[in-house]
Amino acid sequence: MAFLAVPEPFDFALTTARFNRFGPDLATVWEEGALYRAVGGREVRIAAAAGGVEVEPLDSETEAVARKLLGFDFDLVAFAAWAAADEVLAPIVLRFAGSRPPLVPDAFEALVTSITAQQISLFSAFAIRNRLIERYGEQVGRVWTFPLRERLAGASEEELLALGFSRRKAEYVVGLARSDLDLEALALLPDDEVKERIVAVRGLGEWTADWFLARHLGRPRAWPAGDLALRKAVRAIYGDVDVRAAGARFDPFQNLTAHYLLAQLLNP
Repeated sequence: MAFLAVPEPFDFALTTARFNRFGPDLATVWEEGALYRAVGGREVRIAAAAGGVEVEPLDSETEAVARKLLGFDFDLVAFAAWAAADEVLAPIVLRFAGSRPPLVPDAFEALVTSITAQQISLFSAFAIRNRLIERYGEQVGRVWTFPLRERLAGASEEELLALGFSRRKAEYVVGLARSDLDLEALALLPDDEVKERIVAVRGLGEWTADWFLARHLGRPRAWPAGDLALRKAVRAIYGDVDVRAAGARFDPFQNLTAHYLLAQLLNP
Protein backbone atom coordinates (compact mmCIF):
# COMPACT_ATOMS: atom_id res chain seq x y z
CA MET A 1 0.00 0.00 0.00
CA ALA A 2 1.02 3.61 -0.59
CA PHE A 3 1.62 5.83 2.44
CA LEU A 4 -0.04 9.23 2.87
CA ALA A 5 1.17 11.48 5.68
CA VAL A 6 -1.52 13.18 7.76
CA PRO A 7 -0.85 16.50 9.56
CA GLU A 8 -0.28 16.01 13.29
CA PRO A 9 -2.00 15.64 15.61
CA PHE A 10 -3.95 12.74 14.12
CA ASP A 11 -5.83 9.89 15.73
CA PHE A 12 -7.27 7.48 13.16
CA ALA A 13 -9.70 5.82 15.58
CA LEU A 14 -11.17 9.13 16.82
CA THR A 15 -11.36 10.57 13.31
CA THR A 16 -13.21 7.58 11.87
CA ALA A 17 -15.50 6.88 14.84
CA ARG A 18 -18.42 8.58 13.08
CA PHE A 19 -18.47 5.97 10.32
CA ASN A 20 -19.76 3.18 12.55
CA ARG A 21 -21.53 5.07 15.33
CA PHE A 22 -25.01 5.19 13.77
CA GLY A 23 -24.99 1.91 11.90
CA PRO A 24 -23.31 0.84 8.66
CA ASP A 25 -22.86 3.29 5.80
CA LEU A 26 -22.76 1.54 2.43
CA ALA A 27 -20.95 4.48 0.77
CA THR A 28 -18.17 4.68 3.37
CA VAL A 29 -17.70 1.23 4.83
CA TRP A 30 -15.87 0.60 8.10
CA GLU A 31 -14.56 -2.94 8.21
CA GLU A 32 -11.73 -4.61 10.12
CA GLY A 33 -10.12 -1.32 11.13
CA ALA A 34 -10.16 0.29 7.67
CA LEU A 35 -12.37 2.62 5.64
CA TYR A 36 -13.54 1.73 2.17
CA ARG A 37 -14.86 4.21 -0.38
CA ALA A 38 -15.67 3.95 -4.10
CA VAL A 39 -13.63 6.44 -6.12
CA GLY A 40 -13.71 6.53 -9.90
CA GLY A 41 -15.15 3.02 -10.13
CA ARG A 42 -12.51 1.59 -7.79
CA GLU A 43 -12.69 0.32 -4.24
CA VAL A 44 -10.26 2.36 -2.11
CA ARG A 45 -8.99 1.13 1.25
CA ILE A 46 -7.76 3.59 3.90
CA ALA A 47 -6.05 2.16 6.99
CA ALA A 48 -4.00 3.54 9.87
CA ALA A 49 -0.21 3.73 9.61
CA ALA A 50 2.46 5.40 11.72
CA GLY A 51 2.32 9.13 10.98
CA GLY A 52 -0.55 8.85 8.54
CA VAL A 53 -2.56 6.33 6.57
CA GLU A 54 -2.09 3.69 3.91
CA VAL A 55 -4.26 4.25 0.85
CA GLU A 56 -4.70 1.63 -1.85
CA PRO A 57 -4.78 2.57 -4.65
CA LEU A 58 -3.19 6.00 -4.17
CA ASP A 59 -3.24 8.63 -6.90
CA SER A 60 -4.37 12.25 -7.18
CA GLU A 61 -8.05 11.28 -7.33
CA THR A 62 -8.04 8.94 -4.35
CA GLU A 63 -5.77 11.23 -2.34
CA ALA A 64 -8.27 14.09 -2.70
CA VAL A 65 -11.03 11.87 -1.30
CA ALA A 66 -8.85 10.59 1.55
CA ARG A 67 -7.95 14.17 2.49
CA LYS A 68 -11.65 15.08 2.75
CA LEU A 69 -12.63 11.94 4.66
CA LEU A 70 -9.87 12.51 7.21
CA GLY A 71 -10.18 16.28 7.60
CA PHE A 72 -6.64 17.08 6.50
CA ASP A 73 -7.23 20.80 6.13
CA PHE A 74 -8.28 21.51 9.72
CA ASP A 75 -5.52 23.27 11.67
CA LEU A 76 -5.67 21.36 14.95
CA VAL A 77 -2.42 22.89 16.25
CA ALA A 78 -3.76 26.43 16.01
CA PHE A 79 -7.11 25.28 17.39
CA ALA A 80 -5.55 23.67 20.47
CA ALA A 81 -3.41 26.75 21.14
CA TRP A 82 -6.46 29.00 20.87
CA ALA A 83 -8.68 26.69 22.99
CA ALA A 84 -6.10 26.63 25.80
CA ALA A 85 -7.44 30.01 26.96
CA ASP A 86 -10.94 28.57 27.49
CA GLU A 87 -10.95 26.62 30.75
CA VAL A 88 -14.11 24.75 29.74
CA LEU A 89 -13.15 23.85 26.17
CA ALA A 90 -9.44 23.20 26.75
CA PRO A 91 -9.82 19.80 28.49
CA ILE A 92 -12.27 18.65 25.81
CA VAL A 93 -9.81 19.52 23.04
CA LEU A 94 -7.07 17.71 24.96
CA ARG A 95 -9.29 14.65 25.46
CA PHE A 96 -10.07 14.35 21.75
CA ALA A 97 -6.68 15.50 20.48
CA GLY A 98 -6.06 14.23 16.97
CA SER A 99 -9.74 13.94 16.08
CA ARG A 100 -10.12 15.41 12.61
CA PRO A 101 -13.75 16.03 11.62
CA PRO A 102 -14.48 13.90 8.52
CA LEU A 103 -15.86 15.78 5.54
CA VAL A 104 -18.30 14.42 2.96
CA PRO A 105 -16.33 14.28 -0.30
CA ASP A 106 -19.29 14.94 -2.63
CA ALA A 107 -21.47 18.07 -2.51
CA PHE A 108 -24.65 16.40 -3.76
CA GLU A 109 -24.22 13.54 -1.30
CA ALA A 110 -23.81 16.04 1.54
CA LEU A 111 -27.08 17.81 0.74
CA VAL A 112 -29.12 14.65 0.16
CA THR A 113 -27.78 13.20 3.41
CA SER A 114 -28.88 16.34 5.27
CA ILE A 115 -32.37 16.12 3.79
CA THR A 116 -32.54 12.48 4.84
CA ALA A 117 -31.56 13.35 8.42
CA GLN A 118 -34.07 16.18 8.89
CA GLN A 119 -36.09 15.68 12.09
CA ILE A 120 -35.36 11.96 12.55
CA SER A 121 -32.70 10.01 14.44
CA LEU A 122 -29.39 9.43 12.73
CA PHE A 123 -29.91 5.67 13.06
CA SER A 124 -33.10 5.97 11.00
CA ALA A 125 -31.44 8.38 8.57
CA PHE A 126 -28.57 5.98 7.90
CA ALA A 127 -31.00 3.13 7.26
CA ILE A 128 -32.94 5.18 4.71
CA ARG A 129 -29.72 6.46 3.15
CA ASN A 130 -28.50 2.89 2.69
CA ARG A 131 -31.71 1.88 0.94
CA LEU A 132 -31.29 4.88 -1.39
CA ILE A 133 -27.70 3.85 -2.12
CA GLU A 134 -28.66 0.24 -2.88
CA ARG A 135 -31.49 1.34 -5.16
CA TYR A 136 -29.66 4.00 -7.17
CA GLY A 137 -25.94 3.48 -6.54
CA GLU A 138 -23.53 0.91 -7.90
CA GLN A 139 -21.60 -1.69 -5.93
CA VAL A 140 -17.81 -1.60 -6.19
CA GLY A 141 -16.35 -4.46 -4.16
CA ARG A 142 -17.62 -4.17 -0.60
CA VAL A 143 -18.66 -0.52 -0.97
CA TRP A 144 -21.28 1.36 -2.99
CA THR A 145 -21.18 4.62 -4.91
CA PHE A 146 -23.54 7.30 -3.70
CA PRO A 147 -26.28 7.85 -6.33
CA LEU A 148 -25.37 10.32 -9.05
CA ARG A 149 -27.37 13.52 -9.30
CA GLU A 150 -28.65 12.65 -12.76
CA ARG A 151 -29.81 9.25 -11.53
CA LEU A 152 -31.95 10.77 -8.79
CA ALA A 153 -33.19 13.46 -11.18
CA GLY A 154 -34.84 10.64 -13.09
CA ALA A 155 -36.37 9.05 -9.99
CA SER A 156 -40.00 9.47 -8.99
CA GLU A 157 -41.17 10.62 -5.60
CA GLU A 158 -43.11 7.38 -5.23
CA GLU A 159 -39.90 5.38 -5.60
CA LEU A 160 -38.32 7.31 -2.75
CA LEU A 161 -41.42 6.90 -0.63
CA ALA A 162 -40.96 3.15 -0.94
CA LEU A 163 -37.45 3.54 0.53
CA GLY A 164 -38.72 5.22 3.69
CA PHE A 165 -38.62 8.90 2.72
CA SER A 166 -41.54 11.05 3.75
CA ARG A 167 -43.55 12.63 0.93
CA ARG A 168 -41.98 16.00 1.59
CA LYS A 169 -38.40 14.70 1.76
CA ALA A 170 -38.92 12.73 -1.46
CA GLU A 171 -40.01 15.97 -3.12
CA TYR A 172 -36.96 17.75 -1.74
CA VAL A 173 -34.45 15.14 -2.95
CA VAL A 174 -35.91 14.92 -6.46
CA GLY A 175 -36.28 18.69 -6.59
CA LEU A 176 -32.65 19.22 -5.60
CA ALA A 177 -31.45 16.74 -8.21
CA ARG A 178 -33.46 18.54 -10.91
CA SER A 179 -32.61 22.07 -9.74
CA ASP A 180 -30.17 24.43 -11.42
CA LEU A 181 -28.07 24.80 -8.26
CA ASP A 182 -24.39 24.78 -9.34
CA LEU A 183 -22.80 22.66 -6.63
CA GLU A 184 -19.23 23.10 -7.87
CA ALA A 185 -19.56 26.88 -7.82
CA LEU A 186 -20.48 26.87 -4.13
CA ALA A 187 -16.92 26.04 -3.11
CA LEU A 188 -15.75 29.35 -4.61
CA LEU A 189 -18.21 31.53 -2.70
CA PRO A 190 -18.02 33.12 0.77
CA ASP A 191 -20.09 31.52 3.53
CA ASP A 192 -23.04 33.94 3.34
CA GLU A 193 -23.45 33.47 -0.42
CA VAL A 194 -23.24 29.69 -0.08
CA LYS A 195 -26.10 29.81 2.42
CA GLU A 196 -28.16 32.14 0.23
CA ARG A 197 -27.95 29.80 -2.75
CA ILE A 198 -28.70 26.67 -0.75
CA VAL A 199 -31.73 28.02 1.13
CA ALA A 200 -33.16 29.27 -2.18
CA VAL A 201 -33.79 25.60 -3.09
CA ARG A 202 -37.06 24.22 -1.75
CA GLY A 203 -36.51 21.99 1.27
CA LEU A 204 -33.01 23.26 2.03
CA GLY A 205 -32.98 25.51 5.08
CA GLU A 206 -30.42 27.12 7.33
CA TRP A 207 -29.67 23.86 9.17
CA THR A 208 -28.78 22.11 5.90
CA ALA A 209 -26.74 25.07 4.69
CA ASP A 210 -24.78 25.30 7.94
CA TRP A 211 -23.91 21.62 7.93
CA PHE A 212 -22.93 21.85 4.25
CA LEU A 213 -20.48 24.57 5.19
CA ALA A 214 -19.24 22.51 8.15
CA ARG A 215 -19.16 18.95 6.81
CA HIS A 216 -18.53 19.38 3.11
CA LEU A 217 -16.69 22.66 2.60
CA GLY A 218 -14.99 22.54 6.01
CA ARG A 219 -15.40 26.27 6.55
CA PRO A 220 -13.79 27.23 9.89
CA ARG A 221 -16.57 29.60 11.01
CA ALA A 222 -19.51 27.30 10.22
CA TRP A 223 -21.75 27.20 13.30
CA PRO A 224 -24.96 25.10 12.97
CA ALA A 225 -26.73 26.92 15.79
CA GLY A 226 -30.08 25.40 14.86
CA ASP A 227 -28.89 21.83 15.33
CA LEU A 228 -30.62 20.24 18.32
CA ALA A 229 -27.63 18.09 19.29
CA LEU A 230 -25.25 21.05 19.17
CA ARG A 231 -27.66 23.17 21.20
CA LYS A 232 -27.82 20.39 23.79
CA ALA A 233 -24.03 20.07 23.83
CA VAL A 234 -23.39 23.80 24.27
CA ARG A 235 -25.92 24.13 27.09
CA ALA A 236 -24.73 20.98 28.84
CA ILE A 237 -21.17 22.28 28.85
CA TYR A 238 -21.59 26.08 29.09
CA GLY A 239 -24.94 26.38 30.82
CA ASP A 240 -28.10 28.17 29.74
CA VAL A 241 -26.68 30.38 26.99
CA ASP A 242 -27.92 31.69 23.66
CA VAL A 243 -26.35 29.09 21.36
CA ARG A 244 -26.48 31.28 18.25
CA ALA A 245 -24.80 34.18 20.04
CA ALA A 246 -22.30 31.80 21.63
CA GLY A 247 -20.79 31.18 18.21
CA ALA A 248 -18.95 34.49 18.47
CA ARG A 249 -17.14 33.17 21.55
CA PHE A 250 -15.53 30.46 19.44
CA ASP A 251 -14.43 32.63 16.51
CA PRO A 252 -12.53 31.76 14.33
CA PHE A 253 -12.87 28.06 15.19
CA GLN A 254 -16.64 27.58 15.34
CA ASN A 255 -16.61 24.48 13.14
CA LEU A 256 -13.98 22.61 15.13
CA THR A 257 -15.56 23.71 18.40
CA ALA A 258 -18.93 22.34 17.28
CA HIS A 259 -17.42 18.97 16.42
CA TYR A 260 -15.52 18.71 19.69
CA LEU A 261 -18.53 19.72 21.79
CA LEU A 262 -20.61 17.09 19.99
CA ALA A 263 -17.89 14.50 20.63
CA GLN A 264 -18.05 15.34 24.34
CA LEU A 265 -21.84 15.05 24.33
CA LEU A 266 -21.71 11.63 22.67
CA ASN A 267 -18.87 10.40 24.91
CA PRO A 268 -19.55 11.87 28.39
